[in-house]
Amino acid sequence: MPPLFLILVVLLLSALAFWQGRRKAFALAVQPSPVKMHSRPGYYGMLAALWCAIPSLLIVVVWQWAAEPLLTDWAIKGVTTAKGALTPDQLNLLVNDLRNLVAGNILGRQVDPLLQAAADQYAGMLRISHLALAVVTLATAVIAAYLVHARIRPDLRARNQVEIAIEILLNLCSTFAVFITIGIVLSVLFESIRFFQQVPFFDFLFGLKWSPQMAMRVDQVGSSGSFGAVPVLAGTFLISGIAMAIAVPFGLMSAIYLSEYAGPKFRAIVKPLLEILAGVPTVVYGFFAALVVAPFIRNLGSAVGLSVSSESALAAGVVMGIMIIPFVSSLSDDVINAVPQSMRDGSYGLGATKSETIKLVILPAALPGIVGSILLAVSRAIGETMIVVMAAGLAANLTLNPLQAVTTVTVQIVTLLVGDQEFDSPKTLAAFALGMLLFVVTLALNVIALYVVRKYREEYE
Repeated sequence: MPPLFLILVVLLLSALAFWQGRRKAFALAVQPSPVKMHSRPGYYGMLAALWCAIPSLLIVVVWQWAAEPLLTDWAIKGVTTAKGALTPDQLNLLVNDLRNLVAGNILGRQVDPLLQAAADQYAGMLRISHLALAVVTLATAVIAAYLVHARIRPDLRARNQVEIAIEILLNLCSTFAVFITIGIVLSVLFESIRFFQQVPFFDFLFGLKWSPQMAMRVDQVGSSGSFGAVPVLAGTFLISGIAMAIAVPFGLMSAIYLSEYAGPKFRAIVKPLLEILAGVPTVVYGFFAALVVAPFIRNLGSAVGLSVSSESALAAGVVMGIMIIPFVSSLSDDVINAVPQSMRDGSYGLGATKSETIKLVILPAALPGIVGSILLAVSRAIGETMIVVMAAGLAANLTLNPLQAVTTVTVQIVTLLVGDQEFDSPKTLAAFALGMLLFVVTLALNVIALYVVRKYREEYE
């Protein structure tokens, strides 16, 4: 039985255990002489469902985590014995060939008979493993559900046990999220350290030329090996600044209008239409920028005597700003609606007009949430890739002219990691250094936003 199908079966058994536990609790409560139950019937059903699902799913996870390396070692042992001592690289290649052969990905070449026998052995053991996993998991689920069902009685503290289990689950999820974040940071940090061992840190941070072309041989032409991140970072800020200059005014004004001026019918129609912009794929925005906006800006610039590149920061920034308008408008609208009506009534009672109330009462009170929405939009703008590739190009030009072609950090990361790469090369490792730089920049933006949020939250709480 495939693990995914097994998980679905366990979930169905858990639903059945919930129904049976809840049914028994109802039966105990309305028996010929009514009995006061410690918890509501749903808690008894939830307790049975948790005991049915959690041990079984843990078995599936642990089994899947431990089974593949064990089966691989057992299957490959015969091949390694016949071939003699292998280096770690040769062993990894052999294991990779074995897995590809099992998956059916090796075609068009002669397969080593020993490797084919190992693959057949692996496939057979995998079938046995899946069968044993299904038997153990389903038996555990049924036995656990039965034991909890038998323990259901009026004095069973089902609610307490369910709440403790859910609290543990929430703590595990939050801890898991923290460790994932730490793992992401460390994975980027270690590769960045390797990069800075080959390229000086200050040359990267303050260099004014970005051309990460490394020579593979002495006589190779066109290999500059310049890793100055200033042009890339400047292009990121330029395009993001243009995007925010479009998104923040339009998004914030639309949020104010929808929450304070628009009627219920108009709001019910326009707000979903605005939010549709957030669901349009970025490649569609990229086509729109490359085929409509960029030619329009170029023709308009030519009409007034300006030199406009066919790929410009202005075209990418304008379209990106249109894309992130919903991030500002929707969240700001929700935050403005969350301001207590009593604050509005108090302002009106003092004689303030609607516009004065919005400027002096509502916006300051909603500022923490508005800052959060703007920060989300900034993060979205900084991380955008497709629109920049299609509308702004790949040229790392150090310029503040929005009519010229520029590039961004994320575009360069994608460019550096396209295709087969050697991770000992500074060219490839530069992608991780750019990623770490982008992480530090976004972290600084988060710290600034958190300071603003706390400052105004203290004033209005």
